[in-house]
Amino acid sequence: MNQLIISPVILPLLIGILLLFLREQDIFAKRVITILSLITQLSLALLIIQAVSHGNILSYALGNWPAPFGIVLVADRLAAWMLIITALLSIFAFIYSTLGTDRVGRHFHVLFQLQLFGLNGAFLTSDLFNLFVFFEILLLASYGLLLHGGGRLRTKAGLHFVVVNLAGSTLFLFAVGTLYGILGTLNMADLALRAASVAPENIALVRAAGLLLFSVFALKAALLPLYLWLPTAYANTSAPVAALFAIMTKVGAYSILRVYTLIYGEKAGPAANLLEYWLLPLALSTIIVGSLGLVGSKHLRTQTAYLVVVSVGTLLTAFGLSSTLGISAGLYYLPHTTFATGALFLLVDAVLIRRGDFSDRLDPGPVIASHHLFGGLFFITAMLMAGLPPFSGFLGKFMLIKASLNHPALPWVMTIVLIGGLLSMIALARSGSLIFYRANAAYVDETITKIKVLPHTHRPNTRELLPIFGLLSLCLAMTIWAEPIIRFTNATALQLLSPEQYVHAVLGKRS
Repeated sequence: MNQLIISPVILPLLIGILLLFLREQDIFAKRVITILSLITQLSLALLIIQAVSHGNILSYALGNWPAPFGIVLVADRLAAWMLIITALLSIFAFIYSTLGTDRVGRHFHVLFQLQLFGLNGAFLTSDLFNLFVFFEILLLASYGLLLHGGGRLRTKAGLHFVVVNLAGSTLFLFAVGTLYGILGTLNMADLALRAASVAPENIALVRAAGLLLFSVFALKAALLPLYLWLPTAYANTSAPVAALFAIMTKVGAYSILRVYTLIYGEKAGPAANLLEYWLLPLALSTIIVGSLGLVGSKHLRTQTAYLVVVSVGTLLTAFGLSSTLGISAGLYYLPHTTFATGALFLLVDAVLIRRGDFSDRLDPGPVIASHHLFGGLFFITAMLMAGLPPFSGFLGKFMLIKASLNHPALPWVMTIVLIGGLLSMIALARSGSLIFYRANAAYVDETITKIKVLPHTHRPNTRELLPIFGLLSLCLAMTIWAEPIIRFTNATALQLLSPEQYVHAVLGKRS
């Protein structure tokens, strides 16, 4: 069973290599191979989550080199949860890309698989250096996907994206080098043991390395003040890539949760609870800044990108409570915001291609084809993103506020989270009103004196609607089956806050 752990890592790598050799082949063949590989990855993720659902932690030592000397992959509830979310999102994002995005360049399918290779590896690795390696794979693949299709704005956003992330990679190396120089290991389970017994003269360096790591993960997660790269990058890339990137910020949030419950948790001695005074204030500030950017946006894609920033702040607010209920709320909210944001990016693209020259500008324009359908989908998605009842967004925020009831920061958490939700609702209501309610059947654009009448063009097709309906259905499923999902997230939170089992699964008798 333990050999199953490497499958979600090795499969996208092998498929990516295969697709590289088939880059001159017919697009249909590449699409079939890609979708079959994505379905297989989902099946593997389901097998892994079934294997760990009762509390088991599976480890796989590559080359049979035991930890901490060899590379070890570990699957626990958290890793399996992230694999499931990634696999589901990738399937729907790829289906939407077959509308034409994957035709723009020869290497889209290869880059898509490498992106999944980096994501799955980051979730399963138990080694800080290999986490850095998978981060770099993510950077390279995401840079290629971000630029896919070209264009001035996309190239500008891509350059900003890669420069900022390369700076983060440099800090990552500094932090990893410092920890290895002091503690003599980079295996996270071994680091958890050694950090708890570090010599007094090295405590400051261990804490400094931990804060450097936090700055890198905060950059990946788009936490204030390191979020500025995200709105431009997400707003200017293609819709299926932006939808897939909905999981990218969660890699940073996952890394924060993993490292600071395992290495810098309550039992880390003098380095314990390193983020106690940092994470929660920064997360709440991120909600505020993201909400202001959301209200001030003049384009729908930019507005959607700022919704990602708000969701990051909400997610890390839950993690920042450092309690079982708080972490559980965050783990429930994480797939909700991933699926809802992905659906909104795809829906916005479907709307803007029907608005002609108006694109995603928040101005009254022509009545688009199937406006009742798309208006209804936008209304549902807006309710999900704003956290209105009875959907999964409301349940996630309700769990977050409930988790904060006994926390000293309760007034701040409740005020900022609720006001952030209110501003999201106002901004999305304004956007929906401008695009759907105030649209005109025959709109004259005075700048080009050309009548815009688009009532019968761009009829929606299955490949366009299926991904949107699919992602929204996942949010609905999270609402209907909230009880078993919350039981799972509660168990995951308890497992994270008791890292001894993880350490024992990796190190065995040496722990």
